[in-house]
Amino acid sequence: MPRSPAKIARKQSGDVKAEQGRAKSGTAQPLIPPKPTLPALRAAASGCKACDLWKTGTQTVFGEGRPGSKIMFVGEQPGDREDRAGSPFVGPAGLLLDRALSEAGINRAEAYVTNAVKHFKWEPRGKRRIHKKPRASEIEACKPWLEAEIAVVKPRLVVCLGATAAQALLGRTFSVTRQRGELLESKLAGRVMATVHPSSLLRLTDETDRHQQTERFIHDLRIAAQAIK
Repeated sequence: MPRSPAKIARKQSGDVKAEQGRAKSGTAQPLIPPKPTLPALRAAASGCKACDLWKTGTQTVFGEGRPGSKIMFVGEQPGDREDRAGSPFVGPAGLLLDRALSEAGINRAEAYVTNAVKHFKWEPRGKRRIHKKPRASEIEACKPWLEAEIAVVKPRLVVCLGATAAQALLGRTFSVTRQRGELLESKLAGRVMATVHPSSLLRLTDETDRHQQTERFIHDLRIAAQAIK
């Protein structure tokens, strides 16, 4: 028998209140499905309001790849291009990452790529939307999604791209400058390593410096490639 309009209204009201409660909890943990799969996680994350970034982001940008990928790359957050497209690492930094992966002998199609934060945080500058670093509370709110992705994909190696991703997984005292390229034991995956985010290379204005730092980035990725053989 079809439900009455009053029952439908009560259910909708309850759904709204439950969603508001999840948002106020400050963590995405209540949204994680009991038996997560990547499609189920992606569907659940599409409505995440665990922090306020959903209000300004166009959409949730979830990770892409397949279960069983040997290697997972974790960046900070989607950028302007990713926010519009709904896919991670499809902007300028993503193109640089693709080239570097190819140089290092890693097939991106066989990797899982995601971000520590799933919504684009930005501030206006004229007509442009400029990246703004997420707060620790926003990173923590989103962390259950990343932990669930790692648990489902079960990569041999997680590569943190930049300080935000590294500190989200390895602690706030972790220094990419001091420990980049090191293979570290981890409870999250077989091993974890950190290197710079490709966007940091794009910000370098000196061409020689950019070339040298890009080569160093590729060197780090070659270490990762060897680690998953």
